[in-house]
Amino acid sequence: MKKAYKILPVYTGDVSGFASALYELGGMLVIHDPSGCNSTYNTHDEVRWYKQEALIYISGLNDIDAITGNDDKFINDIVRAANDMKPKFIALANSPLPYLNGTDFKGISKIVEDRTGLPCFYVQTNAMHDYSKGASEAFLAFAKKMLKPASEKIAGGINILGTTPLDHTNTKFSVPEGKTLVSNWAYGSSLEEVLKATSAELNLVVSSTGLAAAEYMKNEFGIPYELLGNYLDVKRGKTRRYIVGEPVISGFVAAQIKEKSGTDFNVIATTEITDGLLSECDRKCHGEDEIREALSDAEVIIGDPMFELISPESARFVRLPHFAMSGRLYRKEIPDLMRLEDYYNEP
Repeated sequence: MKKAYKILPVYTGDVSGFASALYELGGMLVIHDPSGCNSTYNTHDEVRWYKQEALIYISGLNDIDAITGNDDKFINDIVRAANDMKPKFIALANSPLPYLNGTDFKGISKIVEDRTGLPCFYVQTNAMHDYSKGASEAFLAFAKKMLKPASEKIAGGINILGTTPLDHTNTKFSVPEGKTLVSNWAYGSSLEEVLKATSAELNLVVSSTGLAAAEYMKNEFGIPYELLGNYLDVKRGKTRRYIVGEPVISGFVAAQIKEKSGTDFNVIATTEITDGLLSECDRKCHGEDEIREALSDAEVIIGDPMFELISPESARFVRLPHFAMSGRLYRKEIPDLMRLEDYYNEP
């Protein structure tokens, strides 16, 4: 029970990360599940329903289908819906039941693609990981299936990778003067813009969800990438001041504070993807007990208000709500992460 949660909520799940990453790109997203994963995403994890439509479906898997492996019904339903709704592509994801049954999603994707004439790909989810894993897998699978080499480069072109409302609910990104924004993956960019991504000269990774796609585009298309604000270049020392949360955003905030005030903060990364994203003074903690222990000596903590529930009373707590952690509870408090002065000031 080392990674059990008794007080804290768990982060948004990987299935919701999948749906959030691809929401705006005009595809049909199909979750193979009885209905639970989709209802959680609809009611808790998506902020765009009332402003923008999306084709996100659930398969309605029942006991008999699960036991007998009735893939024909799943395939026929997808093909019928695709013929009616005319999506630009089809993406499949799954919940624990098809995962445990060993459903052949790659084979199903091939059949669906042959029958619809639409690109179809599978995103590896199983509702046992957090949103960062699901969104990362979705961006990577999309890049592998949909991107083609560019005929020419856009001078100064930049892609922003890793933007979803789960991490960047109210964040407004801009590129430096003289640079051109090619695409934003995938919060505010159309499919047509995202498909031009290989014409960019640089990828900017603004959360851990964009790292795998950036690595793929570097290896496949020769596009280098940078982490948000090049935060790992800012040297920070060991301290009892902590920022708790997603590693890229937390690292960026820590670097901004260091550069503006000289104050050190260490990152306690609490989402799954951390490799290559932490400085030596930082640490990853997965599970409530590990997080509580890491915060036990804290003087100052910056993080989602839910973390205050397991923080020492003596610590100064600075609220920085994270939609993937606390959802709508503190949504009105979520700032533009690029504006440090809106959520952190030296005492």
